[in-house]
Amino acid sequence: MKFVGVLFALYVTYAILFHYVALYEGQEHSWLTGFYWVLVTMSTLGFGDIVFTSDIGRFFSMLVLFSGVLFLLVMLPFTFIEFFYAPWMKAQNQARAPKELPEGTRDHVIITNLDVITESLINKLDSYKIEYALLEPDLQKALDLSDMGYNVINRDPTDHDTYKALCIEDANLVVATGKDTVNTNVTFTVREFNKDVKIVVTSASPDSVDILQMAGANHVLQMGEILGRSLARRTLGGNARVHVIGHIDELVIGESTAQETPLIGKTLKDSKIRESTGVMVVGMWERGKFKQALPDSVITDKTVLVLAGNVEQLRNYDELVSIYHVSDKPVIIIGAGRVGRSAAKSLSERQIDYRIIDKNPDRIRDKEKYILGDAADHNVLNKAGLDEAHTALITTHDDDVNIFLTIYCRRLSPNMQIISRATYEKNINTMHRAGADFVMSYATMGANSIFNILEGQEVLTLAEGLNIFNHRVNKKLAGKSLIESDIRKETGCTVVAINCKNEGMIVSPDPKKVLKMDQEIILIGSADGENDFSSRYEKDKN
Repeated sequence: MKFVGVLFALYVTYAILFHYVALYEGQEHSWLTGFYWVLVTMSTLGFGDIVFTSDIGRFFSMLVLFSGVLFLLVMLPFTFIEFFYAPWMKAQNQARAPKELPEGTRDHVIITNLDVITESLINKLDSYKIEYALLEPDLQKALDLSDMGYNVINRDPTDHDTYKALCIEDANLVVATGKDTVNTNVTFTVREFNKDVKIVVTSASPDSVDILQMAGANHVLQMGEILGRSLARRTLGGNARVHVIGHIDELVIGESTAQETPLIGKTLKDSKIRESTGVMVVGMWERGKFKQALPDSVITDKTVLVLAGNVEQLRNYDELVSIYHVSDKPVIIIGAGRVGRSAAKSLSERQIDYRIIDKNPDRIRDKEKYILGDAADHNVLNKAGLDEAHTALITTHDDDVNIFLTIYCRRLSPNMQIISRATYEKNINTMHRAGADFVMSYATMGANSIFNILEGQEVLTLAEGLNIFNHRVNKKLAGKSLIESDIRKETGCTVVAINCKNEGMIVSPDPKKVLKMDQEIILIGSADGENDFSSRYEKDKN
């Protein structure tokens, strides 16, 4: 305003002086003409319709011209940028990447950084319409993330004042997946504001677990350990028995290969598995693709059945098939990092023999179990027993290497079960096409584990593309039987258990079972099926 005031005063002064100079030269003009001449001269337009011929007149014209260049062409643009454009841009940026959450925000999730795990988690939160805030201290990165559709807060997760602006008192969950030291800082800082909020952190080192717990973390996820055990859990173990991949209370989820069993060539209806054992076939894997278990689905030598039931029912199934597809050959593990060693430990607990291949001599722990060499070398694979092995676990942290090794192992051993690790979700389909039977994604597994903690469920990750989740019966389902609800037809998900207050958990419920309000149903299905179910039934919370 000071600048505009000076500019206006200068403009009026020049317009007044114009008349005195004009009278000095014998010219007479109206007051409007004076204002017109000053504006034309200061803006450097210079129409030339009014000119001075004396030295005083020309000097005055030069003074007005130079003043106009300085005030209108130099100072005015900078003033406009500084006091109008820059504040407007700042306001726009703050709207895209604000510094705080709106007052009254409740039950939200605070995510301290974006990585493969939290990216997958955010997709899941979006599908369930759960509010979240992603912290990013760098403004430009925050704006870029905002343009990509993320709900970003431009704050430093290690700054004490950050959590005052995040309605931390009413938050539901805080997720920290950065370095162990940063996660410790975040956890300790959050605990100063809220003693009760759930905090989930990841830990790269086992030595950091105790420190993170002492700082206040409720759950410390060692993703290398979790992923390794999950990969080992997918190993069928060289026989057709049921291999447990997860359980919730009395409900047990398992898998069994149909290879070399009398089930090959039969449809599920003809196999009479449920009638003879009580086990429910909830799905079928065919070389990495999960399919619905329909009555006319044909069982082939490549089929892996996904089974649900209680312990007794699964034992009944074992009695039928335990003598088939028996092999005591070791499992081949490629990669002796945290994931590979965790998988080996899990296999050892199940008394399954294994061999680990790694080209880093520092990782060789046991010369009987560990083989030094490059897994891309056929001789090294032969030394590990590739020709006779029933399963290979590919556990390196490089997706490109894992795809390469999957193709290589599949060509060398067409009938082998190949289970591979993926870091990025985008590479999962490529690994399936390369020949992997199962792919366990670092991103999806971490996201599912955190989401289950958020929902208060037992942490249970089955496989990439196969989720187990629960739902409280609402008005859309109450009063209908499982057959009438048509859940499987509409969403591709299967109800595997019903949790009743009075009856406890009913595993493998009768299709004619009528659902009641506030009962909890447990479902299993693909990720797309879960999203379909959520969009169809979760919207009505009453």
